Amino acid sequence: MKILEIKNLCKEYGKGETKVDALKDVSFEVEQGEFVAIVGPSGSGKSTLLHILGGVDTPTSGQVIISDTDIGKLNENNLAIFRRRQIGLIYQFYNLIPILNVEENMTLPILLDGKKPDKKLLKDLVEKLGLNDRLKHLPNQLSGGQQQRVSIGRALINHPALLLADEPTGNLDSKNSKEIISLLRKFNRENNQTVIIITHDERIALSADRVITIEDGQITKDEARN
Repeated sequence: MKILEIKNLCKEYGKGETKVDALKDVSFEVEQGEFVAIVGPSGSGKSTLLHILGGVDTPTSGQVIISDTDIGKLNENNLAIFRRRQIGLIYQFYNLIPILNVEENMTLPILLDGKKPDKKLLKDLVEKLGLNDRLKHLPNQLSGGQQQRVSIGRALINHPALLLADEPTGNLDSKNSKEIISLLRKFNRENNQTVIIITHDERIALSADRVITIEDGQITKDEARN
């Protein structure tokens, strides 16, 4: 089942002589349960693409359709709700709230919706992430790898249609990097979770089902690995 459809996506910054084409007529589709790596050199447009997919930036033209919803047609309030419920975002530098503990950071998207967390689902997620003994710790009491696990938990708490990760291992050592990728693969396989990762790490790309290469704002390769 198609979970994501990108149609003729363009993104321009500036005007006239200062205009920069960050994305040029980018189109592709992603099926539910795919594990996709998007690779390319710095400045190629990878992060711009991810931010548009995540609804935190808007394209100059083109469409982003997630679970049959054209997010470009949503008003600001409805987009914020859709993003919270249907898109999980993982960043290189974790973006945790420093005054909230692990449990509060993980359940924040649910609390912002005015709902109560499902304790059983939360317990299961915490166990899979190996954070049982860290629930009351603040972010500054955690290692980098543990903080990234919390951000993964926060991204997955609402069972999103898409899990988007922007260089999720870029701030971690090789041991923690392997563990984080292993966790993302686990959720992908066991829960049929669709995952799209922006990465410079060749090891991550090699573990993906599909690798999309972007150069100068355009897709130059789109290869299935399995």
